[in-house]
Amino acid sequence: MSTRKAGEGDALPIESKDDLLSVFEHGSKPAERWRIGTEHEKFVYRTSDHRAPSYDEQGGIRDLLMAMTRFGWEPVEENGYVIALAGDDGNVSLEPAGQFELSGAPLENLHQTCAETGRHLRQVQEVGKELGLGFLGLGMWPDKRRDELPIMPKGRYAIMLRHMPRVGSLGLDMMLRTCTIQTNLDYASEADMVKKFRVSLALQPLATALFANSPFTEGKPNGFLSYRSHIWTDTDAARTGMLPFVFEDGFGFERWADYILDVPMYFAVRDGKYVDLAGQDFRAFMDGKLAALPGERATLGDWNDHISTAFPEVRLKSYLEMRGADGGPWNRICALPAFWVGLLYDDAALDAAWDMVKHWTIADHHRIREEVPRLGLQAKGPRGRTFQQLGKEILAIAEAGLTRRARLNSSGDNEAIFLAPLFEIIESGKTPAERLLDAYHGRWAGDLSQVYAEESF
Repeated sequence: MSTRKAGEGDALPIESKDDLLSVFEHGSKPAERWRIGTEHEKFVYRTSDHRAPSYDEQGGIRDLLMAMTRFGWEPVEENGYVIALAGDDGNVSLEPAGQFELSGAPLENLHQTCAETGRHLRQVQEVGKELGLGFLGLGMWPDKRRDELPIMPKGRYAIMLRHMPRVGSLGLDMMLRTCTIQTNLDYASEADMVKKFRVSLALQPLATALFANSPFTEGKPNGFLSYRSHIWTDTDAARTGMLPFVFEDGFGFERWADYILDVPMYFAVRDGKYVDLAGQDFRAFMDGKLAALPGERATLGDWNDHISTAFPEVRLKSYLEMRGADGGPWNRICALPAFWVGLLYDDAALDAAWDMVKHWTIADHHRIREEVPRLGLQAKGPRGRTFQQLGKEILAIAEAGLTRRARLNSSGDNEAIFLAPLFEIIESGKTPAERLLDAYHGRWAGDLSQVYAEESF
């Protein structure tokens, strides 16, 4: 989740719907200006006992943040608490229970992306060794109850923690017990955004299957391969899901804005403080009719904040966010942006991917979304083909797209090298979660503590 950053024009009041649409319109840019942003979260634990450290304790999350400043990161404060870091490699932020996130800088190619990831992981490993902290790359805490986890001192999270139980049974698990990898990508125009949105939304379940990595809850198998993905199905229906309207005629910036307007509010920020507006109507805010903020009208900053409180499988800001993957190790952090860049940043690949999914019905999308968290690559597409079979073709399309991009490293390799872990998963037919389950039932002999030795960075 986002750490709030003030932007140019944030204080301007919203005068018309055109102001709302301007956020998305300003995202349009020519292909030579397209960039790649990668976000990845990891669980922090004490190496001595695998406990999740609190913010304030000695050697805890605050100390971890402050120790990172030796690498040039600048502290970001909220109400006197350091809750994030800013630097050349983007931003480091905290998820609600202390999950540690890098929101990387917008970069030109995947070689730079993977180098950025490597720098970040080397930094946290160096600091973690000094503080007695380890970092676990999974999609969900494998052995922690909610009541064992700390809460970070961020105003946004306090509001969400109160609101989540009102609208779903698993929202607190989403906040406290999950980690993800995300990729943020650009578009050339409204029409380009629409095509990329449709392809990426249709194929988000394939990414979920390829990256499925959350098969344990509170120390035991939970019956899912991506329990993190399942959690989103009972978090808050008003702001999650597969968004059937994206596939309807007429979808574009305005239809997306209408959807965001329909999402109930969480908060507004005034004088650096989060004002609890959970369940309120943003349209009423635009009209100055919120009882909690009498007479105050929404600004563009409020609109940008509100957009960040919708959590569908793909989200449009001034770029597109791919949100379907579980957290995982270094090579899969590099593989996720490679997957999506290969499909979306090459016209021939985008056309080929669209041809693969354009016949899928809304019912198909919903069924696939429901089945993949349990079945992974053995879930079936509309014509009875498994996602393992579909994935082979989609990965070949992505590989061709990256090859045509021809962004080479110093050794002459193109960006397709970062797809290697996904090809291996597809060829084997086994998701990362199934390999973890094999280890649990085999060489670990039911001792889940072994996951810390094998899945830590």
